[in-house]
Formats: sequence, structure tokens, C-alpha cells
Amino acid sequence: MDTIEEKRVFGDREGAITVYVASAIGVVRVRVAGDTVGEFGLCERCTARGVAATPSSVAVATDEDVREFALEDTQTDDGGAGDGPVAAGDESFAETGFGPAVAVGYDGGDLLAAGRDGRVARRPAGTDAWTTLTDDLGTPVRAIDGDLLGTDDGVYRVHDDGLDHAGLTDVRDVSAAGVPLAATADGLYKLGNGWMEVLEGDFRTVAADPRSERGRLERAHAVSDDAVYEYAADGEWRALEGVSQPSGGIVGVGYGDAVYAVTADGTFLSASEGGWRTRTLGVTDVAGLAIPAAAAPSADDGAD
Repeated sequence: MDTIEEKRVFGDREGAITVYVASAIGVVRVRVAGDTVGEFGLCERCTARGVAATPSSVAVATDEDVREFALEDTQTDDGGAGDGPVAAGDESFAETGFGPAVAVGYDGGDLLAAGRDGRVARRPAGTDAWTTLTDDLGTPVRAIDGDLLGTDDGVYRVHDDGLDHAGLTDVRDVSAAGVPLAATADGLYKLGNGWMEVLEGDFRTVAADPRSERGRLERAHAVSDDAVYEYAADGEWRALEGVSQPSGGIVGVGYGDAVYAVTADGTFLSASEGGWRTRTLGVTDVAGLAIPAAAAPSADDGAD
């Protein structure tokens, strides 16, 4: 574990943000600025099955419980000016009482979690109590984003009192921002007048910039078994030229000044001109990443 415990000197970089990566040995905190990856280290030891974030909190699904910690605006560790939410104190995660979990996500300020036993529950913002939406969904939950759950049986949508099946099958990942998207075994779909196929193929991962306006995508990416696709400014999806699916497979994508991704075998990627810049994090069995807050995308990053 020398490669992960060692602190990597990042320096005083304006606009630096923090990315949290869920792995088999715990949560890795990675500092990035633009396409530059700086200091990283293990901030929570656990078997992390998923991670999610809002501008004010980070939650992780573990084999023991859903754990969460609050973020606050403060100064950087080296005493520089604050650059957005960072962890207070020693960045300690607290148990929430949900129990063992396989997926976690936020629907606005509400925390959602799914257990190995098929239980799905919501913890409303500002409370400590979980409200069960179903005791047994009957299908494993693979992903949660916003009010969407991705499962082997398709997409489910969360409402106040429970869950509604919303179509599709064999869903590997979902994205709720802007225009709902679903990565499935037979294609990438967007929600309009029902689910409409965008791309054919075996898709594993999909993500959109969480600051996308309702009904509009700002930035979005989808990963198939052999290509990485980007939502272009003209509203079309295109495979990135010269960028193939990295060894280990991309399992999470996030957005700041640059686009960030992480592979199942622990390689952190930041998009730069001409491809990906990479950094090995020294962890394995990575489940995904989450970014609590980041600089807004520049105008030429948007999509119409």
C-alpha cells in the first residue's frame, strides 16, 4: 500500500477540486486541477461498492453500512484560499444505519441506497431516519443516480411512496442529469417520449454533467465494450478518435474543468488534448467515482 498511503505533493493550484473513488480497500481522495492529477490517498478503509456526492456531502455504499460525511467550505490544507467544499476535520465517514449496501445515490438532497437483499430506502434531507421504498425489489440494483435505479430488470423511478418500473432490461448504469440516460447490454438510451435508442452496442457506463439544465445535456459520455463516446456540441454522439476503452474498463466518469474517469483496475484518467492523462492509484475492484463540487463548464464545453 505504499503507493496509496504516500502523499503526493500537489502544490497550490487555483481551481483544484476533489474526486472520491470507491474501491475494494476503501475510498480514495484524489486532488485534481484541470487535467493535472495531484495528491491522492486513502481516506476511508472499507469495501466500497459505490459512491455518490452532492455539493454538501459524500456517501459510500459498503459491506457494513452506508457511510456519509458532510462537507463545508474552508481553506485548503496549505492555508490557501478555499476552492469549494472540502471535508471538515479528519474526513471521517459516519454510519447511517442502513446496513450493507450495493449502491448509493442522491436524489436532490435525499440519500438513496440499495441493499444486497433487494431493499431500497430513502433518507430525506435533514433527517437521520431511513424510509423503506421496497423490502425486496426482486432484482439487483446496479446503479443509482437522481431518481433513477438501474437493474437487471430495467430502470425504476423513485417517487414519494415507492418505485415504478420505467422500462428497458439489463441496465448497467443510469444518468439523471439533463436528459435521463441508460446504458444497457444492447444500447445507449435516452428518455423522451419513452426510451429511445441513441447508440447500438454493449454499454457499461454513462454519465452527464450534473449541472446540465433540465431537458438539455451540457457534457455527457458513454462507454461501450470497445469505445468511449462523447455528446458533441451539435447534439450528436461520437466515438472519441484515438481513444479506446482502457484496460480494466471505465467504471465512472465525472466533470470539472476537465473530464475525469476511473477504471476497474484503479487507473485514474483526466481528459487532455489528444487523449487521456493517466495515474495509477494502487487500488483494485473500483466501483466508480464522485465529485462533490467543481468549477462550472466553460461555454465551449456545452452542448445544444
